[in-house]
Amino acid sequence: MRILIADDHDVVRAGLRQILLERKGWEVCGEATTGRQAVALALETKPDVIIMDIAMPVLNGLEAACQIHKHLPRTEILILSLHLSEQIAYEIIQAGVRGYVLKSDANRDLVAAVEALGVHRPFFTSRVSELVIDGFKKPESRAPQYDAYTRLTGRQREIVQLLAEGKSSKEVADALNISVKTAETHRSNIMRRLELHSVGELVRYAVKNQIIEV
Repeated sequence: MRILIADDHDVVRAGLRQILLERKGWEVCGEATTGRQAVALALETKPDVIIMDIAMPVLNGLEAACQIHKHLPRTEILILSLHLSEQIAYEIIQAGVRGYVLKSDANRDLVAAVEALGVHRPFFTSRVSELVIDGFKKPESRAPQYDAYTRLTGRQREIVQLLAEGKSSKEVADALNISVKTAETHRSNIMRRLELHSVGELVRYAVKNQIIEV
């Protein structure tokens, strides 16, 4: 089984690599430190399973997962996160992700999760499964602002992250190969859709929803 690791922390990647390489027949085919690098490496190496953090620079794990799933629908993605969130669980399922393990449960669940995904069976840590079931029973419990975020285009969600990371409109334009005017138009539309009025509010929103981490 060929596995790609995507996490911006060296220690986490080293720990994951050690666990995975202890299993006979498993190979780590690449390591990424940003969501954008994860997408590029996935398209290049076509792994069976990707283990990916949510909060990564440049492009977060959820957006990376959306792009990867679009091009490699047979590649399974396991989200490995520090946080337990109904909103994030809802979003990863919408992105086509079929695995979610908390980092605190990794010692117990990581190998079982990769084994399950390797044969295309979903795997969710028990606490995540309970949260997902409860969330789909009560869809009205999701924050309206977060639902607005899910209705943004993929490009707009990329811009949310770049702005929250402190990029100017010109830097956003350069990163995404679009005009400054287009970047500013996207910015205005995003702020209106999310009902935010300043970059500070956008940063707080991005941290709260694990789009970036501080």
